[in-house]
Amino acid sequence: MLDELYRKMVMDHYRNPRNKGKLPEGTVRLAYKNPTCGDVMVLYLDVGEDRIHDIRFEGEGCSISMASCSMMTELVKGKSLTEVQVLITQFTKMIKDGNPEDIDLLEDAASLSGVHALRARHNCALMGWQALQKALQIQ
Repeated sequence: MLDELYRKMVMDHYRNPRNKGKLPEGTVRLAYKNPTCGDVMVLYLDVGEDRIHDIRFEGEGCSISMASCSMMTELVKGKSLTEVQVLITQFTKMIKDGNPEDIDLLEDAASLSGVHALRARHNCALMGWQALQKALQIQ
């Protein structure tokens, strides 16, 4: 039952991505590619006052990568950079180790917890999150 709910949530984010599109000039822009397949994305950030004011993405890829990007943008928008780092860490632990310290922090993104068992799909789920980490380092 829970697996079906999670599957529906992932497909909803894939079919109806949140925060898809460009942000105006003057924002951080980072192109990123999944190193293990053809999934690609461009991440746009408006960061100021130690907070993500707005975030958007464009991209093409599998349902896991695009749903994960959509979930990530919803989750981090409006959060402080400190909160965002915690979320990146928790999501990465969930995917790689299968045991985040606080899965409830991840909200819809927790629906991707089953990807942990699919090692070949780890990079799909992590693509947007890794792009966000890189973008925050260059902003």
